[in-house]
Amino acid sequence: MKITFCGAAGTTTGSQHLLHVNGQKILLDCGLYQGRREQSHEVNCNFPYFDPATIDCVVLSHAHIDHSGNLPNLCRKGYKGNIFATFATRDLCQIMLADSARIQESDVDWLNKHNIRKGLPLVEPLYSEQDAEKCLRQFVTINYERPMLIAPGVTLTFLDAGHILGSAQVLLEIDDQEDGKAKRLLFSGDVGRGSNDLLNDPVVAQNIDILIMESTYGGREHEVPAGVDLHIGNIINEAVARKGKIFIPAFAVERTQQILYALHKLFEERKIPDVPVFVDSPLAVSATEIFRLHPEGFNSEVYADLFERDNPFGFENLTLIRAVKASKELNELRGTAIIIAASGMCEAGRILHHLKNGIGDPKNTVLFVGYCAENTLGRKIREGMKEVPIFGEPYHVRAKIEKIDSFSGHADHSELLEYFARMTGSKAKVFLVHGETENSQKLKDALDQQHDGLIELAVLGREVVV
Repeated sequence: MKITFCGAAGTTTGSQHLLHVNGQKILLDCGLYQGRREQSHEVNCNFPYFDPATIDCVVLSHAHIDHSGNLPNLCRKGYKGNIFATFATRDLCQIMLADSARIQESDVDWLNKHNIRKGLPLVEPLYSEQDAEKCLRQFVTINYERPMLIAPGVTLTFLDAGHILGSAQVLLEIDDQEDGKAKRLLFSGDVGRGSNDLLNDPVVAQNIDILIMESTYGGREHEVPAGVDLHIGNIINEAVARKGKIFIPAFAVERTQQILYALHKLFEERKIPDVPVFVDSPLAVSATEIFRLHPEGFNSEVYADLFERDNPFGFENLTLIRAVKASKELNELRGTAIIIAASGMCEAGRILHHLKNGIGDPKNTVLFVGYCAENTLGRKIREGMKEVPIFGEPYHVRAKIEKIDSFSGHADHSELLEYFARMTGSKAKVFLVHGETENSQKLKDALDQQHDGLIELAVLGREVVV
């Protein structure tokens, strides 16, 4: 049995890991690489480590675009097999992959304007909305804790990862015909923090021999414990005192709903004034509707709220915006307001227009509530750059920049160590993925001190025997 690391090795995006077992090729995730536009388009266009037509099945850990976003391209280029996912992941992919297709078209328009000026050939989108829809026909949905034979000698079970709605750890029970051994391989997907305001805690996996584990926050700790809303309340109250707006770049799935739930509680407890709140993202609006359809992913408090309240993700002063015209009208809004818009890394979407119009005003606040990958606009703003490019033009950053990583859906360094320690089994071979090299190395160093098994950093394109 062999594993080839085809993405998210030495970086946090583009999750793709290919398992060769019993004459079958099983692809774990098929995500988009996210970074500089030109580089991203080139990386995502091609599958340099395998021919899509030769893959036998795909197992998808969750709906985030860096894990699911290249599936339509995979299918477009010849993949005909099943895509195994949880029910909530499939429903979220229905809206997220179509949205990704629209972003591809926008990115290609931007690239082609530059290519025309440089005399370079024009490029096409990775896939269309029709490709995204056709890809969804290949999904096969399975609930948590329901074993299914997906290939000769390979049984799949999804375990709740507590990261986003529908997120799963991928457990593969394998009868390896090559060496005659029974093996239990776990792909962590993205690991949740536990004690999440919305979701169940990650399930503790048992008797694991081989582990492919994320390392996004290796060497880094979130600054306040999960579930603490006091910090966001203070930020909002300070912004209200300055009579400014609060812009929250947020991923449309999970982060937006978690913020809405936190704001709902703060309004109910009268810890913040009744300022208007706008969710300016058609994708986030659709995702919020999907959240209400999947109680299986929620912790006991939210589960009860789903049946006792009309909508735990809504409140009187909330406006959900789909139309472009209504989005543009927010630019003329006077006084304090909270505007939540995608994308969380500020690489696309309506948040770019709000930043363009508001980042230069010192009364305003930009509040980051999650991770921003290297080279993204969000990372540049988070790290304190005084001038940043938006739509290719420079803008001075005068707004107050705030960060709350307690809303992160990723376990931090200590939480990853605890996740690893609670997992039983030999864990004889461990491969760290989905982390920038420095972060992965710090997690490896810490794991080496408490574990005798082989722990390696995944290397892009490398094939390992397990």
